[in-house]
Amino acid sequence: MQYFSTSALKQFEMFKIAAVGLLIISSNILSSGYKFPDGFMFGASTAAYQIEGGWNEDGKGVNIWDHLTHLRPELIRDHSNGDVACDSYHKYKEDVALAKDLNLQFYRFSISWSRIAPSGEVHKLNPEGIAYYNRLIDELIANDIVPLVTMYHWDIPQYLQDLGGWVNPIMSDYFKEYARVLFSYYGDRVKWWITFNEPMETSKAYSFNGYAPYLHLNNTGYYLAGHTQLIAHSKVYHLYNDEFKDKQQGKISLSLNGVFFIPKDEQSQDDINTAERANQFERGWFSHPVYKGDYPPVMRQWVDKKSKKEGRPWSTLPTFTKKEIELLKGTADFYALNHYSTRMVTHGSDPNPNYNPDAEYATFVDKSWPTSVASWLIVVPEGLKRLLVWIKNEYDNPPVIITENGFADNGTLNDFERISYVKSHLNATLQAIFEDKCNVFGYTVWSLLDNFEWMDGYAYHFGLVHVDFNNPLTPRTLKASYQFFKNVVATHRLDDSSFTTQSPEL
Repeated sequence: MQYFSTSALKQFEMFKIAAVGLLIISSNILSSGYKFPDGFMFGASTAAYQIEGGWNEDGKGVNIWDHLTHLRPELIRDHSNGDVACDSYHKYKEDVALAKDLNLQFYRFSISWSRIAPSGEVHKLNPEGIAYYNRLIDELIANDIVPLVTMYHWDIPQYLQDLGGWVNPIMSDYFKEYARVLFSYYGDRVKWWITFNEPMETSKAYSFNGYAPYLHLNNTGYYLAGHTQLIAHSKVYHLYNDEFKDKQQGKISLSLNGVFFIPKDEQSQDDINTAERANQFERGWFSHPVYKGDYPPVMRQWVDKKSKKEGRPWSTLPTFTKKEIELLKGTADFYALNHYSTRMVTHGSDPNPNYNPDAEYATFVDKSWPTSVASWLIVVPEGLKRLLVWIKNEYDNPPVIITENGFADNGTLNDFERISYVKSHLNATLQAIFEDKCNVFGYTVWSLLDNFEWMDGYAYHFGLVHVDFNNPLTPRTLKASYQFFKNVVATHRLDDSSFTTQSPEL
């Protein structure tokens, strides 16, 4: 297995010089004396379609990304797909070895629904697909790595999408039965479950041609898809509690993402109110029903008002029944948070379809904030600290695990910008823990490997490990950030000892 390329080793003298500069630059952001608490968990995250490949092997069915990338390759920035990706379907042992060498406490991966049940219907299971995840889970446990499993990471089987996908309420029952299969086959070893990864992003795929299935149903599709996912999550949570938890003793949540919004003018009450409204539309949409029951009042008020103004006979935001509210409340054993960036807001409208027009806010960035090759990923570590405090105050300080946080670049091995990003966000996490008493118990970097980045194909790289997608053998090569993160995990600190200028070795 190739871990560090010859060319990278030749560059390492330059790397050491640059690293010294990086440490000097970053020293002013460190929280001196802080150390991650005993028991704090470090992990890395991946997703099935983005790394597995083997798209039609061993009985796997077609999912919405197989369908979209094959039928409309021009929609992907580089016309690529995940047919092979990192080839982790065949190279999972290499990936586990990389996680082991990082000393990770856990590895977050997702299960491909269409690999388990090709059409999504559980009366037609695929034994080969079930066996693959058994092998992966067993390999992780054999290497003392806890599996943290995501049931759904954006790759619904195409057959179920043809039935309407997440805007069809019956999908909540299909998902419940799929979850039953996962609990039955893997629950004896998997103790950490996430039902949905970023349900807001799943919903965007039904709103403005953002992701597969690439539909333009505006906010009607947006809210319907979110509503069905919330109902599905509650059904799975109660299924586990009623039938599996006594014996398996696991925990369940859903990973929620979103930009954190701060007032453009911190002294303006209108901007303060707008930022809060934006955060409720962005994050409260899924958090509020799970932690408090029902949608956030401000969301209900503003969407209902907009629907009435448009002359609609009913609101585009669906209504939960009293029973559904009761079933949803309390359906998270921990708060799973994906976070990458922050924006300033003021009252107005924003042309970016990623931002909900019903909430009436316009976004801005400070020119001093560092950028990345991904236009949406602006570096604002202070935003993560403020977000963790917001979650603490809003939901009575729940146990939080950061399930994604990472930086996009062009794939360089000497990825100092990624080191700076991860270091600054880990520092913000430490500040939230020690200065604000936020109950954060884990951090997951996105991602272990460079991978297929959805509509951007392979244009952006997020991995601690470089993957050569032009080589059919998809060799892995360690980046500088791999060694940095390895030392953070080993020391539980962010002082200079968390970064070494020695060549990475295994």
